[in-house]
Amino acid sequence: MPSIDLQPDRPHSARIYDYLLGGKDNFEADRAAAREMLKHTPNLAISMRANRRFMGKVGVYLAANGIRQFLDVGTGLPTHPNLHESVQGVAPDASVVYVDNDPLVLTHARALLTPVGTGRVAYLDADLRRPDDILRSPDVTAFDLSQPVALTLIAVLQHITDDEQVLDIIARLTRPLASGSAIAISSVTVENDPDGGPGTVRTYNQNGVPVVARNRAGVEALFAGFELVEPGVVPVHHWRPGEEDKQVSDRDVYMYGAVAIKP
Repeated sequence: MPSIDLQPDRPHSARIYDYLLGGKDNFEADRAAAREMLKHTPNLAISMRANRRFMGKVGVYLAANGIRQFLDVGTGLPTHPNLHESVQGVAPDASVVYVDNDPLVLTHARALLTPVGTGRVAYLDADLRRPDDILRSPDVTAFDLSQPVALTLIAVLQHITDDEQVLDIIARLTRPLASGSAIAISSVTVENDPDGGPGTVRTYNQNGVPVVARNRAGVEALFAGFELVEPGVVPVHHWRPGEEDKQVSDRDVYMYGAVAIKP
């Protein structure tokens, strides 16, 4: 098997995320970038945990409402609970295809993303910026596109800094999906922390990890043509909050999130 270049000298968003969540699948370059971010937003890990809970809540909600096919683009490193664990905990027959293009994610995904139900769990090494490659992959063409699919884009679209490119990616990924399909998005904001938040965004960019912060209206625009599910675009801990979410301060959450349905 050919060796994989993990580029340990370059920070990567998935590995920074892993470090801030207490994981061990990261390198010193990732840790150094994360420490610089924490100077600006000391409670950044709180936001990341809230975002992880949002992903789980979305999976449970959509599975409970009948969706059995999930396409998760920008998966990141496996961290409990993974999307398929939330989804298959409700609907054991549901299928989940994960997509990412980080070689470290690839090395772990094949070993860790195993079904907890009877449904299929697959991992695709592909780039969000090339949606047609994703749609043409055998793992995705195995979906029954006459039935709804949930497209989840959790904490990934902030790395595509051009809004027109983001809208094009969303349009191309959702065009072949049936009516009743869903799209779930979470994306970075600094509206709640205009003092520290921009410093963290700047640190990402200075370390070669493109990030853009969007305001609420900017995130709402990403759902154009879809019907937002209540409560619409909100800080992720306010989306159908559980008890842990209710203990979190709004100032400590730097992500907007929402779910919408394709008419």
